[in-house]
Amino acid sequence: MIRRIPWWVGGILMALLLLFTFSIFGADRPIGASTYVPFFSGIVFNLDPEQYPYLKEVHNAGAWEGVMLLGALFGGFITSIFITKSFRLSLIPSGWKKYKNNSVFSRLIWSFIAGFFMIIGARLAGGCTSGHFLSGMSQTAISAMIFGGVVILSLLITGRLFYNTKAQ
Repeated sequence: MIRRIPWWVGGILMALLLLFTFSIFGADRPIGASTYVPFFSGIVFNLDPEQYPYLKEVHNAGAWEGVMLLGALFGGFITSIFITKSFRLSLIPSGWKKYKNNSVFSRLIWSFIAGFFMIIGARLAGGCTSGHFLSGMSQTAISAMIFGGVVILSLLITGRLFYNTKAQ
């Protein structure tokens, strides 16, 4: 049985994270994750910031976001193993098996396509969903509210089309 944590605990922890992130003791900037991708690419491929000006913009942001993303990964593992006791390895989630198929290849292809659209959308929106939802909404930014509405509407439409089930 999965142990549930009350929703308000998550809300308080998220508020504390945002306060810390915005403070001078934290990152001194909004929380986000998408700028880490070009930052890390610049390091891995030894890209010249003079040739790729965007790398200058993300230089300070990218360094701490990598630590945050690794922390989120390990925090998720620790939570799923020790707190909720729900950890399991699976290439095909149970929802995919139920509504789609048992094909690992199909799951990987659809995951790649979805990830491709997500990163294009993040770049077009000028940031990632974590940046818009968490930082933008906590600052009551109109652009973040519009983004959130479009994301929720897109989720509803995609869910209806992708996980369409026949009435029994």
